[in-house]
Amino acid sequence: MVVLFVECVAALLPNKNSNNYEEIAHPQVCILIPAHNEASNIAMTLSSLNSQLTSQDRVIVVADNCTDDTVKIAHEYGVTVIERNDILRRGKGYGLDFGLQYISTNPPEVVIFIDADCIVHPGTVEKLAKTAVFNNQPVQSTNLLKPPQPITARHAVSTLAFLVKNLVRQRGMQRLKLPASLTGTGMAVPWCLVNKVSFASSNIVEDKQLGLDFALVGYKPIFCEEALVTGYFPQQQKAGDTQKTRWVHGHLEILRSQFPQIIRMGLSQRRIDLIAIALDLTVLPISLLIMLWFVCAVFANVISVALGIIWLPAITIIEGVFLLIAILSTWMKFGRADLPVQMLLSIPFYMLWNIGIYCSFIVKPQKVWVRTGRDT
Repeated sequence: MVVLFVECVAALLPNKNSNNYEEIAHPQVCILIPAHNEASNIAMTLSSLNSQLTSQDRVIVVADNCTDDTVKIAHEYGVTVIERNDILRRGKGYGLDFGLQYISTNPPEVVIFIDADCIVHPGTVEKLAKTAVFNNQPVQSTNLLKPPQPITARHAVSTLAFLVKNLVRQRGMQRLKLPASLTGTGMAVPWCLVNKVSFASSNIVEDKQLGLDFALVGYKPIFCEEALVTGYFPQQQKAGDTQKTRWVHGHLEILRSQFPQIIRMGLSQRRIDLIAIALDLTVLPISLLIMLWFVCAVFANVISVALGIIWLPAITIIEGVFLLIAILSTWMKFGRADLPVQMLLSIPFYMLWNIGIYCSFIVKPQKVWVRTGRDT
């Protein structure tokens, strides 16, 4: 809760980390788009890229085990399409690795990774490419999801939670000159760094793992807020549950399995960036944080009455104030347009909706990559 509070408050600070990449020429870019049965969305993605490409840029779609019209639609936009058929090694990481092997014979200066179901906003390609070359580090754009219309209370709160995770906390880390998290789409990597880590993975949160791997070898990802990629939350509840389960279970598994190693390396090597990454991992999804805080507050008061430890409830009160300030400041600065004040009352119901997802991690954690269902 303290880490969340610090990140959210830091996000309100003015930006003193200026980008000085304007003077460099547009790097040669290859945009890699992994696509598994994305016929309903890939045209939207390719259309959003058209006006941003120069004559030296390339777009490569990796049709990964596709059984629909993804290949046909992508060809209509004049991009290169390579097909991968491997039902045993499933997962986005394998698709990325397949595409990187293909372009290794004629590598670009920068590879930009874009999901096949999002909109790449004007100027994003150039900003990502120049930032990556100028800093020689992986770069993450602002990656947001918009609620479907008409908006429901569940989608509104999900939008706020995603905003906190992918904009506010990223912005806070950037203001503190600490590493960003990679979030899967809108990522740029200088080609000279591609071989520093392994992309071929069945990890259900391959993007977060990729960011950790880069940081561990000394190339901490940086956040480029000016670059923007947006998508949409699934309208169908089952698809939304699948997406949420993959994100939450993947995060909790990385926290469980890798936090001790990262914090130990950070302390032994005196690397503030690794310590910051480890602490950032401890920030659980907001609804889970609120539930855990409530349980701790109840137990603190019970123990206080039973044993006379009067200072124990005060700790939970301070924690609650931190949490409240973090959420309210985020909503007032960044989320009022997407989450009207009356929908804040739906947060308890949103927490109840997520209980099953959190409990299932203890009973049967998701370990296999499952694609989120798409709306047309």
